[in-house]
Amino acid sequence: MWVKFVHLFRQFYSLLFLMVCFSCTANAEQAEDFNTWLNALKLEAKTSGISDETISLTFQNAQLLPRVIELDHSQPEFISPFLSYLEKRVDTNKIAQGRHQLQVHTDLLAQVEAQYSVPKEVLVAFWGMETNYGHHKGSFNLPSSLMTLAYEGRRSDFFRDQLLKAMRIVDEGHSTVTNLKGSWAGAMGHMQFMPSTMLKYGVDADGDGRINLSASLDDAFASAANYLSQVGWHKDEAISLQVKLPAEFDYRLAQLTERRTTREWQKMGVVGIDNAQLPLLENAAILLPQGWQGPAIMVFSNFDVVMDWNKSVNYALSVSILSQQLRGDRIEMSGGLAEKGALSYSQLLILQEKLNALGYDCGVPDGFPGIKTQAAIRQYQATQQLPQDGFASPSLYQRLSAQ
Repeated sequence: MWVKFVHLFRQFYSLLFLMVCFSCTANAEQAEDFNTWLNALKLEAKTSGISDETISLTFQNAQLLPRVIELDHSQPEFISPFLSYLEKRVDTNKIAQGRHQLQVHTDLLAQVEAQYSVPKEVLVAFWGMETNYGHHKGSFNLPSSLMTLAYEGRRSDFFRDQLLKAMRIVDEGHSTVTNLKGSWAGAMGHMQFMPSTMLKYGVDADGDGRINLSASLDDAFASAANYLSQVGWHKDEAISLQVKLPAEFDYRLAQLTERRTTREWQKMGVVGIDNAQLPLLENAAILLPQGWQGPAIMVFSNFDVVMDWNKSVNYALSVSILSQQLRGDRIEMSGGLAEKGALSYSQLLILQEKLNALGYDCGVPDGFPGIKTQAAIRQYQATQQLPQDGFASPSLYQRLSAQ
């Protein structure tokens, strides 16, 4: 019995030794491939005009960061419904902190608003959404994060370019390599600018000869305002407002690409949530971010500007609502009958596959309810005599699963 135990013990450790050796060999090969790739990247940086000193400092501590790869490859377990997303990101604490920051930085924000015509409440709302008013700017080593994403990531060309832009930031004297810190995805500073965005829109507002988006609020606020202004901010126009739809409203019209004047919407019976007349604006769409039973929100040209910053509808609506709260508006979201449950990423994949199989084209399933998926859902809803809101709801998933 004892001899058999010793034999099994030796077999186990032999197998363990082989696994460790295999892992070490794989890691060594990956490290060798990464170093070979880095050498090619160094040459590209040199031919791009980056200084030898910056290249040397950038690459001397280069690392492949497994955590960055993990975060880039991970998918959210659940796609958060709008009302849940809003509740988590625009709570009483964030509103109170934002109002406090408006008072603390009142002179600076007034100056930036006067220069760029972007309301101070909007700037502070972005600040709150991006880094919780500067409390979470990110601590990843930016060059290594960008190298990792350029080497292993899904958008290698994009991150390769961002790395070169980060080195150019150092060459232009805006930062040192050591001080290049940010999010795992390469964004930095109070407003989480990518290196290319900083080079294009960054402003040296405090006049010290460099753009410092992490340490200088003057630079951070002015750069954010300059960005929004340059991409089309409309002075004195709202981003969004909550509206009330008539009982006979055609929900097919509630989508971002369906634009009308507010006069036209009003003729259809659309009014403000308090039955007030709509502002006179030319470029208005209606969104139902949580289906026909959820809130109805009218968005305008400045919503498109916010979407240029971040393509998420939930994010853009939250920036708008937070800015209104910071201004002192009392916001009570309607839509209490909206479906509260969330579909998981895998359930959305199944939903898209099912729609495709039934002949409603979602495109390649990706687990996210984009414009093409919404259009396919509307087509399916029409055949089921359902309100055609394009919303990927739990009840829709259950209905499709039963077919």
